[in-house]
Amino acid sequence: MKQGSQSMGIKISPDNLKRYKDIAWLLLKYGNSDLVKYAGIDQAMLGDSAVLAPEAPAKATELAADLEKLGPAFVKLGQLLSTRPDFLPPIYIEALSRLQDHCEPFSFVEVEKTIVNELGVRLSKAFSQFNQVPVAAASLGQIHHAVMRDGREVAVKVQRPGIRESIIQDLQILADIADFYDAHTEAGKRYEYGLMLEEFSKSILAELDYRKEAHNLETMKHNLSSFELIVVPAPINDFTTSKVLTMEFIQGKKITNVTALELLEINGEALAEQAFEAYLKQILVDGFFHADPHPGNVLLTNDKKIGLLDLGMVAHLTPSMQGKLLQLILAISEGRSDAVADTAIDIGTRRSNFDEAACRKQIAALVQAHVGSNIDQMQIGIVVLNITRSAGDCGIRVPSELTMLGKTLLNLDQVGRTLYPAFDPNASVRRHAAHIMQQRMFKDISPGHMFTSILEAKNFAEKFPSHINKILDLAANNKLSVKVIDEPLLVDGFQKLANRISLSLILAALIVGAALLMQVSTSFTIFGYPGLAILCFIAAAGGGIALAIEIAFYDQRPQKFGSDASVKHKQ
Repeated sequence: MKQGSQSMGIKISPDNLKRYKDIAWLLLKYGNSDLVKYAGIDQAMLGDSAVLAPEAPAKATELAADLEKLGPAFVKLGQLLSTRPDFLPPIYIEALSRLQDHCEPFSFVEVEKTIVNELGVRLSKAFSQFNQVPVAAASLGQIHHAVMRDGREVAVKVQRPGIRESIIQDLQILADIADFYDAHTEAGKRYEYGLMLEEFSKSILAELDYRKEAHNLETMKHNLSSFELIVVPAPINDFTTSKVLTMEFIQGKKITNVTALELLEINGEALAEQAFEAYLKQILVDGFFHADPHPGNVLLTNDKKIGLLDLGMVAHLTPSMQGKLLQLILAISEGRSDAVADTAIDIGTRRSNFDEAACRKQIAALVQAHVGSNIDQMQIGIVVLNITRSAGDCGIRVPSELTMLGKTLLNLDQVGRTLYPAFDPNASVRRHAAHIMQQRMFKDISPGHMFTSILEAKNFAEKFPSHINKILDLAANNKLSVKVIDEPLLVDGFQKLANRISLSLILAALIVGAALLMQVSTSFTIFGYPGLAILCFIAAAGGGIALAIEIAFYDQRPQKFGSDASVKHKQ
């Protein structure tokens, strides 16, 4: 194989040759043959005529299957792509959203070896019972049911041997291809695959450190402690390392496996309502939420509660982003398309090709269609994802938090409707809006925030004298300038304001004087009342009407202040 045969190609390491062949095959199959040749990856495939043969465009479900064949990194990449409706068609989003992270289990010998190496004790010393058959097996690891020496039932998550090295190799190859895309294709410049891959790399590497997932479990359990119907397993930190996670075992079955008869035995409405409220709190109050609540990660426990599993994928939100997302969700639930468009545009970053009129038109159509849909079709998650896609099509770079929010709400819609088919997410948002705002306010006035405000005030007080000295020095040296916008209009406005206030005071004095004169007996009367008092009332009424007419018909209309009209006055 020739290396660097094209000046613009990708330099292929012999150690990664097979992986480049796999990726080149994927690119060829899905319509990127020109790019493969331009990048020089075709040199890696000489002799593979079967692969180089042209193929018909594959379906979205085939793409999901192909990614599963390529291994864990590509399964996770497909799951990430399912959160990006701004550049993938809906049919692909749907197919990749269903991408399953299930693999053949690895041997118990390797499980035992990993546990012994990580915990430093024999399996029999750590656990009184350990089921050799895994409860579930995924691309990154598998879970076994066990019993601690003190009798506690636990789930032990063991990382797949060699998976970290394999994923790091794939990430390096994908980084080369993403950089090439960004540099030589319009799509790369538009969607910035390099940044997307960087975000993806951080996410998947965090999932490979089970200590972070243990921390996520502790944080989530604390944040949701007030929800009686929500259960989060607690980690056993003394038996947890980067490759082994031991946590409480929750007895139950996946929401997807609950039968219609079992649903009749539970309070589905209360469960759906509390699950939705819990996620609203995670997203809009805590700024830390379970980013993958698909039905397979949600259990109906044996005691009829909701169990949340697999907290390897979580998302963090800044207070500013939380406020914007709250505005967006409330505007969607109330059908206010203008407010939805304003917030969506404010959240994203405008590109050079941004078309605001088209963006507002598309978003208005999406919101109106959502408002007019039946309750069984009403899915706020789909609306958020469609808004994300429309914003991307119109030239807005949408932050990952918004797409992750959309997918989270979409999965939550599905969980809610599984538990209670008549569940209305819009009504739930409106019901909990006031409570969410109250929680955000209490969070803002916490001791930590108060101390921060005190420190800021202290810094202001310390710097205030020096700022005053600078202003006085500028004034003493005749260098202080004040910029006034549209001075003639401003002076005219102040003059009108002063005249109006003076006239209003005169009219008020006439009215008060007339009221006092009504008590004075006099032979001069009008309509049986003291004549002078009535004249004062008439004068006041006439002045008031004249003032109202002048304001309504003769005042100068508001003008847009222009920068050309600005002048500077030396003080």
